[in-house]
Amino acid sequence: MTLDLARTVADAVLYEGYLLYPYRATSQKNQARWQFGVLGPPGAAEAGLGEESTMSVECLLSRGTARRDDLPRPTVTVYLRFLQLQHRGVERLDSADPNRYVPTSELLLDDHLLLSWDEAVDHELSCPACTFDELADGVRQTVTIPGAEEVEPLTAADGTAVGRVVRRRWPLTAVMTAETTQVDGYLRLRITIENTTPAVPRTKDDAVRRSLLGAHLLLEASGTGFVSLLEPPDAAAASAAAACRQHRCWPVMAGPAGTDTVVLASPIILYDHPEVAPESAGALFDSTEIDEILTLRVMTMTEAEKAEARATDPRAREIIDRCDEMTPDMLQQLHGILREPRSASGATTDQAWLDTGGAAWWDPAADESVRPDLDAVVIKGVSVRKGSLVRLHPSRRADAQDLFVADRDARVTAVLSDVDGGVHVAVVLLDDPAADLHDWYGRYLYFAPDELEPLTDHAAAG
Repeated sequence: MTLDLARTVADAVLYEGYLLYPYRATSQKNQARWQFGVLGPPGAAEAGLGEESTMSVECLLSRGTARRDDLPRPTVTVYLRFLQLQHRGVERLDSADPNRYVPTSELLLDDHLLLSWDEAVDHELSCPACTFDELADGVRQTVTIPGAEEVEPLTAADGTAVGRVVRRRWPLTAVMTAETTQVDGYLRLRITIENTTPAVPRTKDDAVRRSLLGAHLLLEASGTGFVSLLEPPDAAAASAAAACRQHRCWPVMAGPAGTDTVVLASPIILYDHPEVAPESAGALFDSTEIDEILTLRVMTMTEAEKAEARATDPRAREIIDRCDEMTPDMLQQLHGILREPRSASGATTDQAWLDTGGAAWWDPAADESVRPDLDAVVIKGVSVRKGSLVRLHPSRRADAQDLFVADRDARVTAVLSDVDGGVHVAVVLLDDPAADLHDWYGRYLYFAPDELEPLTDHAAAG
C-alpha cells in the first residue's frame, strides 16, 4: 500500500514534461520535452549533445531491528524507473511503387490524423532485496533494455492499404550500485545510476534516443526505516543528514504521512510525503501546473488544434477527450479545497482561531474583528486609516518596483492584518492617472507601517 501510494507521485515525476500544453506536436513547448531526470549516454554532455550520464542519492537508514534468529534481516529494495524513447514514424505507401514506403510527417487515415512523433515506453526495474551485510560490501547490478522495431499496417475503411507506422526503440544499458557506510549511529545508503550505453551520440536526437528519461528511484525498506533529510529527528540525525550528498536528484519520504519505509529520489525537488490531490481527474503531464487552469485552456482550443493534439499521442487524446466530456460539476471539483491544517506529526490542529463559525475562510464575515475599511494603525503618533495620505519610504525591497515609488505620495485604501498578527497598509499612488482604476479592481501596493510617513493634506500637495 505504501509503495503503491508512492508510485502515484512517482508517475507524475516520470511523465513531467512528457506533454506540455497545448499538447500539439507543433507547439514550441513540445520541441524540448525531455527536461527532468535525463541520463545521457557517455560522452553526450562533454560533446554538448546531451545530459550527464550519472545521478546519485544518499539517504539515511536506522539500524533496524536487533538481529535475532527468529526475525528477518532488514533489507532495502531499489526500484529504478525511467522512460525509453520510442520514435513513431508515419510512412505513406508510394503510389508509383506499392512495395515502397515514404516517410511523412503526417497522414490522414479516413477521418483520423496520424503524426510522426517521439513516444516513450515506461520501465520499472528492481534490484532484489539487499541485506545490510550485502550493502556494506557493495552491490552492483547491470540493467539492459533491448531495442525493438514494430510495424503497424495502415488500412483505410474500404480495405485499401495506405501506409504504415514504424515504432523503433534503441537499446539502453546502465549500471546501478548501492553501498552503505556507518555514520553517527545510522547507515548512509548511497545509490548511483550510470548510463553505460556504448554507442557514441552524433546528434542531440541521437543522444536522447540513448538516454534514460525521467529517471528516478523508489527505495523500499523492510525491518528498518529511513530518516527524513528535510526534518531529521535529533541532533545526531541532523548532523548525518547534512553530510549526505545528492547529484541530480533529492530523496524525500514517500507514502502516507507517518510512514518511513519508502523514499522517492526525484529529479524534481519535493517535500516529504507528497501526494496527488484527490481532485485531480487525471494526468495532465505538467505537475507544476494547476489542473483547473490547464483544463480551461484546453477548452479554449479550436477543433483543429484538438484534432492535432489527439494525433500527437494516445495520452494527449485522453486529455482532450476528458476535458471535452467534463461536466460543470466535474470542473467545479477541480477548483480546489482548503484542507484542514495539520501539525508536523500529522495530527489535526485545534486552535480556536481556525473556527470560522461556518463562514468560508476567505469571507470577511469569518472574522468580525477585522474590518479593513475602518481599521487604523498608528504611525509616528498619527492614526492612519482608509483615505489617509502617506509618503512611501520602501526599506524592505520586496521587489524592483520599490525603487520607483520611493518618496512618492499615496492614499491609503485599507489597513489589513494577516493570520500572524502582521499589519499591511494598502495604497494607491496620488500621481498615478490610473489610481481610480486600480482602486476599483483592488490592485494595490502594500507596505509595512514603518515604511510609511503620515502626511497632512498640505504636505502632500506641496
